Amino acid sequence: MATLYTHKDSNIRKTFLLFTVFLVFVIGVGWIFAQVYGNSLILYVAVAFSLIMNVLAYWYSDKIVLKMARAKEISKKDYRELYNIVENLSITAGLPTPKIYLVDEVQPNAFATGRDPEHGVVAVTRGLLERLDRSELEGVIAHELSHIGNRDMLISTVAVVLVGFISILSDIFMRSMLWGGLGRRDSRDSGGQVMFLIGIAASILAPIGAVLMQLAISRKREFLADASGALLTRHPEGLALALEKISSDQTPMKKAASSTTAHLWLSSPFRGRKGTPWFAKMFMTHPPTHDRTKALRGMDV
Repeated sequence: MATLYTHKDSNIRKTFLLFTVFLVFVIGVGWIFAQVYGNSLILYVAVAFSLIMNVLAYWYSDKIVLKMARAKEISKKDYRELYNIVENLSITAGLPTPKIYLVDEVQPNAFATGRDPEHGVVAVTRGLLERLDRSELEGVIAHELSHIGNRDMLISTVAVVLVGFISILSDIFMRSMLWGGLGRRDSRDSGGQVMFLIGIAASILAPIGAVLMQLAISRKREFLADASGALLTRHPEGLALALEKISSDQTPMKKAASSTTAHLWLSSPFRGRKGTPWFAKMFMTHPPTHDRTKALRGMDV
């Protein structure tokens, strides 16, 4: 099914580009804070941490994501229809059958993870199985298999770990500077004051930059997976109806939703929550459902 997955090589390159950007980014932040504290050891620690996190992100990011979503692997005997759908579509797509996980949430949703097709995972919520009919469920599974086939799950899953790490690193440095960083330098030293201000700016801007990095790889891939999934099932209307049904369900996700994993889900897991901040809406990881269904219904399959 090579015609379906024409973007996999590009996504592999983007993944290693992300690793490189992350490495340079963390080293840059480490250098700034090494200057603020006047301690070169901070830079060496930043380099070591970035290398370790790159390795962990590549090999264990899928396990971390599944743990964050509280997903549990399920057996064929308990979910025979779901397994049949996944197996049949995997054969059609020319992919290994992925492992299947269940997220115990009422909100209908799904995501895929895994660094390559041989380690692919499809996770669905209990609400998805209860709300969708077979053709709609096939559309959703085809969409998730397309993520695996396009090999964009590695970059998306790795982003979860790297973005989370950058946010934690920035928070640690911000707290340490506010509680003791200013005293590490003579307040009369104008150079020290400048570096201190630069350090604060880096702590604030680093998580924002990480989120923007996350958004850059998120929205476009949803349209690509929608199109590839529709080609796989030859029934775009199934996925279109599923998206409409899912987006109209405003049941909040109680435990599995996280800002670092939101871009992995088929639809935003934060819908239904009251009091969503305006800046959170600006950084939505998914394109509008209307745009997605319009594109699907305009396809000629």
